[in-house]
Amino acid sequence: MASAPKKTSQRQGFKTGEFIVYPAHGVGQIKAIEEQEVAGITLELFVIEFQKDKMRLKVPVAKALSIGMRKLSESDFVDRALKVTQGRARVKRTMWSRRAQEYDAKINSGDLISIAEVVRDLYRAENQPEQSYSERQLYEQALDRMAREITVVKKITDTESVRLIETNLNKGPRRGPKAEGEEAETEEKAENGEEKAA
Repeated sequence: MASAPKKTSQRQGFKTGEFIVYPAHGVGQIKAIEEQEVAGITLELFVIEFQKDKMRLKVPVAKALSIGMRKLSESDFVDRALKVTQGRARVKRTMWSRRAQEYDAKINSGDLISIAEVVRDLYRAENQPEQSYSERQLYEQALDRMAREITVVKKITDTESVRLIETNLNKGPRRGPKAEGEEAETEEKAENGEEKAA
């Protein structure tokens, strides 16, 4: 018979009530740390709630760090990620399926800078060509992940968070109407591999 779960409030530097980032699901909150007996072995588990997805996850304390669970980013790191969205989109000339896998891996890495790169690369301004359905889905997923973390770190609403990201995206190059001759020049630079890393 399973014993009643014992409760504690801190493990591996994570505390009950704290918001964390779980790579595959984004921002969640540790609701409890409990012990559970499974097949005669006692396991300590983080009980994490993902409010927006209405989901609860139990993660073994011993595995939390190895699977990439982390604390929320500091405010200045969030600002760095927002700066990334202002950069020039870097789109590899590979098949979409390969790029889609790379974008998906970046989104699920839980790394805010990688997620910001996906947001930047897949963003389309009003005056730019339409996105395919799968591009749009990946963009929305990355935007949502980034916005959720910013919401908690900056203590603002989800809407304000998305607006903040979009404001930064619109500060980037080639977002507004193009200046005469600018497009040809940037295309040429990209072909010659002159694009500089931000």
